[in-house]
Amino acid sequence: MKIKNIFIVLVVLLLGGLIAYRITKNSGEGEKGKEKGDKKPPVGVSAVVAKTEDFSNALTLSGSIEANEQIEIRSEVSGIVENIAFKEGTNVSKGQLLFKVNDIELRAQLAQANTKQNLAFENERRAKLLLQKEAISQEEYDIASADFRTAQSQSQLIRAQIAKTSVRAPFSGKIGLRSISPGTYITPTTLVAKLVSTNPLKITFSIPEKYASDIKVNSEIKFTVNSLPEKYSAKIYAIEPGIETATRTLSIRAIAQNNNGKLLPGTFANVELPLSTIKDAIVIPTEAIIPIQNGKKVFIANNGKAKEVMVETLTRTDKDIVITSGLKVGDTVLTSGVMSLKDEDAIKVNLK
Repeated sequence: MKIKNIFIVLVVLLLGGLIAYRITKNSGEGEKGKEKGDKKPPVGVSAVVAKTEDFSNALTLSGSIEANEQIEIRSEVSGIVENIAFKEGTNVSKGQLLFKVNDIELRAQLAQANTKQNLAFENERRAKLLLQKEAISQEEYDIASADFRTAQSQSQLIRAQIAKTSVRAPFSGKIGLRSISPGTYITPTTLVAKLVSTNPLKITFSIPEKYASDIKVNSEIKFTVNSLPEKYSAKIYAIEPGIETATRTLSIRAIAQNNNGKLLPGTFANVELPLSTIKDAIVIPTEAIIPIQNGKKVFIANNGKAKEVMVETLTRTDKDIVITSGLKVGDTVLTSGVMSLKDEDAIKVNLK
């Protein structure tokens, strides 16, 4: 029985030794494999060399195109429209007759007022002669003179009313669709048509307040509209005197020629506003920038490895961005594959 126990112990020890040997051997082979096979090959990346250049700073903004002048044509007096002198959708000149309201009653009132005026004039003339002969008092003459001036004012008032029955264009422009016909009874609340002046046109837009000091009157801007391929020019002619507190923006208005009539009021405009040029700025492609929680970073090439660098930026375009700190002239800035890179990763650089 004792010999049997000794035999069992020897077998257990032998098996334990074999297991320990295999574990140790496998561990050693794993370490060698890690040393030989787990080393990452260099990552192929594109890069540019940081250099200085003059950067033309510009803003891309949204704006709206507005008519230079625009009004709703209405009559100041009520009455029957007896004549319409314009054709819908055509150009009209300043002072051109647009429509005429019947004024027969007003002319009758004017004839009556003229009669009263003539009588009052005669009474005032006689009173003046009598006053010179001291046949009447000064008070009596003053009453006669006041009656004449009242009658004269009444005649002038009716003439003004008659003048208002002929509605004329206050400026040259294109008149829209009319909402009346001959024979329509209109009042001052009746909309007859709209008149707009579309050459030149106004472009209104707003900029963030931090750029307010860069804007000057007579500066030129460029703009496009979605429906047309052309790029148009406009000149700033008016700037709002204060910042809009709700939006922290400054309203600006420019004027543009519309000789061919293609631009329409109410159209959305894509405005390109040039700002001051930044001299000797370090400019890199925008795809090199990696936004992170505490700011922005880029990777540069450093002895065959990627090096992480924190940077500060100023302004950007669709392709480039200005770096104010973190980079120096001559740094090789990585521009592709940067999102998967880590600090100290081996890289193979392909300069653009």
